[in-house]
Amino acid sequence: MRFPRSLRRGVLLRRYKRFLADVRLLDGTETTAHCANPGSMLGLCEPGAEVWLLPSTDRKRKLAWSWELVRAGQQLVGIHSAHANRLAAEAIAAGGIAALRGYSEMRREVPYGRNSRIDLLLTAPQRPICYVEVKNVHLRRGRDAEFPDSVTARGAKHLAELGAMAAAGRRAVMLYVVQRSDCARFRIAADIDPVYAMAFEEARAAGVEVLCYYCRVETDGIEIEAPLEVTAGAGSI
Repeated sequence: MRFPRSLRRGVLLRRYKRFLADVRLLDGTETTAHCANPGSMLGLCEPGAEVWLLPSTDRKRKLAWSWELVRAGQQLVGIHSAHANRLAAEAIAAGGIAALRGYSEMRREVPYGRNSRIDLLLTAPQRPICYVEVKNVHLRRGRDAEFPDSVTARGAKHLAELGAMAAAGRRAVMLYVVQRSDCARFRIAADIDPVYAMAFEEARAAGVEVLCYYCRVETDGIEIEAPLEVTAGAGSI
């Protein structure tokens, strides 16, 4: 995934109301950017952080900038959570996710289960339909990438839906996309959301496959790069 325009660097002044961030650009201009991330962004939204914004070309848009990246130590981190689906789709189409190769058709946001939509539905002749749910990950504690970074009832619902598909004999996959490259493994943050952690274990027991891949993040684009080991147990602050 390449950014459609060059990003502008600035300094984060504050993030508030979840979807707003005040930023001072390098020329001294202060602006408000859209923050496309519903989570807590634990460890990534401290005032003074170095950030990168994408300018909009839509004059009708209320906010002229979108917050895309933040520097955490020496690492660039992608914070736009909706990019995870696009990154996953591109990687699957290119054969970059070994467990999901061999499917000839991919559809997005297909209704299934109890009033849900699956992120990616993969099909191919002579192969079972594959339901793929994608989650964005950017939290790092210690050497671990962790999910979620805040309580997510919606995420637990998605795991239950996948578990029901697997229990019915369908192929169901939970794919975590880590928008950073400085983690050694992946785990569920059970201390942040124990209900989600329980739903995760129940889904795995029902036959849901769990995959995790980290990304190479640069100022001109983001790409899924390689798998991370998925481990059991809770992270700790």
